[in-house]
Amino acid sequence: MSDCADLHPYFNDCIRSCRMIPVHRGSYKIRLYERPDMAGQMQEVSDDCPNVQDRLRMSDINSCNVVDGHWLLYDQPNYRGRTYYLRPGEYRRYSDWGGASPRIGSLRRITDFN
Repeated sequence: MSDCADLHPYFNDCIRSCRMIPVHRGSYKIRLYERPDMAGQMQEVSDDCPNVQDRLRMSDINSCNVVDGHWLLYDQPNYRGRTYYLRPGEYRRYSDWGGASPRIGSLRRITDFN
């Protein structure tokens, strides 16, 4: 008999929440800042980014401004890990988008699903 706990209850394929997202047909733009309150180095992104560290030389994003469109931020590269939905507006601290830390690995636009 194994001494390991049964981890099966922790792994499942269920949906925990859902949200209606308005259709956006314009341009996409998000400004990422290395410090809280839109301070420090800023990078502007207008397309998907599978690896924030490689492309932008940033891994910690402490604040951001979603200028156009709706975006998904992931805490790991290649659109993996915990996901955060951001609509247009200012996020002065990573906790404003529900982040547990400022570490962001990838991000992408939410585009038309048709």
